Amino acid sequence: MHDSIAHPKVWNAAIKHLKKSDKTMAALVKRLPMKKRTLNKNHFEALITAIIFQQISGSAGASILKKFKALYGGKVPTPKVFLLTKEKLVRGAGISPQKYSYLTDLSERIEDGRLELKEFYKMDDEKVVEELDEVRGIGRWTAEMFLMFTLGRTDVLPVDDLGIKKGLMKAYKLRKMPNEAKFRALSKKWHPYCTVASLYLWRVLDDEGAGGNW
Repeated sequence: MHDSIAHPKVWNAAIKHLKKSDKTMAALVKRLPMKKRTLNKNHFEALITAIIFQQISGSAGASILKKFKALYGGKVPTPKVFLLTKEKLVRGAGISPQKYSYLTDLSERIEDGRLELKEFYKMDDEKVVEELDEVRGIGRWTAEMFLMFTLGRTDVLPVDDLGIKKGLMKAYKLRKMPNEAKFRALSKKWHPYCTVASLYLWRVLDDEGAGGNW
């Protein structure tokens, strides 16, 4: 079992560490108070949602997810029930052919045992990423969001996330967008709580009306 940012003691320890180790992060914590995260304990629902929201606006994703859930009485189905649903019904909810193939591959992997969602709690972060990366349509970024917002892992650093890069640029007053090397250099002070630091960097954009993702 790994520490989770949903636990008050872990969250408070993260805030204390960031305030002590990085003066810029300390200023963000003071200026942008934020409560600990609540997590989605339904792993299948979290992955379904992540796939549906890929490459579309938040409002469009929410609309499609609502229509999708309506097929099942307002809830996300089990993998087995999804696989028994006719494709035309799912597509009628606004799911593209490509995303339908992603949802099908995810459901099949869970049903035949290739993907054991309950085992994720025991795995380290990189192993979870490897397992999810095998699923069609789920790459590293989606896996990292799952680690952060579903498993609540404390030390995830999504170095390819544009929102976090923009937040880093603003918070640290950088002249240009940081490359991975610069990003990792700055993040050394945040370990082992990079997840919470990332949430604050997204929050910087939200605070300025730039549309973060925290």
